[in-house]
Amino acid sequence: MEHVEKSKGKYKQVLERPYIICHMLTSLDGKIIGDYLEMERADFFIEEYEKIHARYDCNAWMCGRITMETDFTFGHKLNLKQDNIPNIPRTDYVADKGAKSYAIAVDPSGKLGWTQNYIADWNDDRATKEHIVEVLTEQASDAYLAHLKEIGVSYIFGGKERLNFTVVVEKLKNLFSINKLMLEGGGFLNGSFLNEGLIDELSLILVPIADGTSNSVTLFETSSFITNQRPVNFFLKEVEKLDDGGLWMRYVTTN
Repeated sequence: MEHVEKSKGKYKQVLERPYIICHMLTSLDGKIIGDYLEMERADFFIEEYEKIHARYDCNAWMCGRITMETDFTFGHKLNLKQDNIPNIPRTDYVADKGAKSYAIAVDPSGKLGWTQNYIADWNDDRATKEHIVEVLTEQASDAYLAHLKEIGVSYIFGGKERLNFTVVVEKLKNLFSINKLMLEGGGFLNGSFLNEGLIDELSLILVPIADGTSNSVTLFETSSFITNQRPVNFFLKEVEKLDDGGLWMRYVTTN
């Protein structure tokens, strides 16, 4: 949502949510995962991806559960006791609203095995502690919410059974003062944002390798629960040639 305010005799639109950049890396055939990423040649483009991430200077980035589980909780399973856990109201919990940077984990049912409330500096281009914010539905268990509170992980609710990302991003701005968010999702998370009209800019690194497999996930995917799926226009803003035949392309969704 947005509102209009008057400034020096003119009206301007003010977003009630962060400015959202979808920052992704794909093969020539549009795959965001696949064996091509294991090739030595891809290492250079992965490094460029991280450098460009830093250039945007966003104060938050977002990934889905599978990415977070693979790269950050490493499949760790929590042993949560359900006994004697009081009912916890399904209200947002803000543990740190003054962090320099936030890592937003989309985890609808509450499965990620966090053991601390931040992601430490994990590469040269992301060298700050990033406070974790879990994005949940109200289906998350009381035991999981109690665990997050105990270790100081913030959490917000985006819906009763399914996530409404318009609600989610408005909460991120209002509760944590996040003005610029980098979306680095899987294809289904990206597709959900696209469907809700929440992507302002696409930052796309094109790796000059064709993956060729038929079951790899592409940049934007759709799910059966996404209704009214429609084409979305992107407008080219800038193209930069990278070494070794790659491209960095920037698109916006409005002229």
